[in-house]
Amino acid sequence: QVQLVEFGGGLVQAGGSLRLSCAASGRTFRSYAVGWFRQAPGKEREFVAAISRSGGITYYADFVKGRFTISRDNAKNTVYLQMNSLKPEDTAVYSCAAEAILGTKDLIAGTKDSLYEYWGQGTQVTVSS
Repeated sequence: QVQLVEFGGGLVQAGGSLRLSCAASGRTFRSYAVGWFRQAPGKEREFVAAISRSGGITYYADFVKGRFTISRDNAKNTVYLQMNSLKPEDTAVYSCAAEAILGTKDLIAGTKDSLYEYWGQGTQVTVSS
């Protein structure tokens, strides 16, 4: 089992940057693939980025490619989401999620939120125009 807590949200002007952190409890965090999702008011939750257990495989939603970077430091039990060139439409609550990956293959868990078992409480990101 793993518990997740997000940090780093806030208010930023368009074009600015933020780095979100997803801190996990538990000594087996390196067994979990992690994803970032976001939900804007009145909209469904959507996939942002995913990373494999080792960090060697990453995958992004088209609308963040070239602007956001997902990474992880398993020694610190933390996954990061570096967000650059932020736009007002990036305003949302950002949540990280984790799913245990069995076997030896280094895989991401996927882009659907139903594939992830553990979730953080979310952190608000607001981008002003």
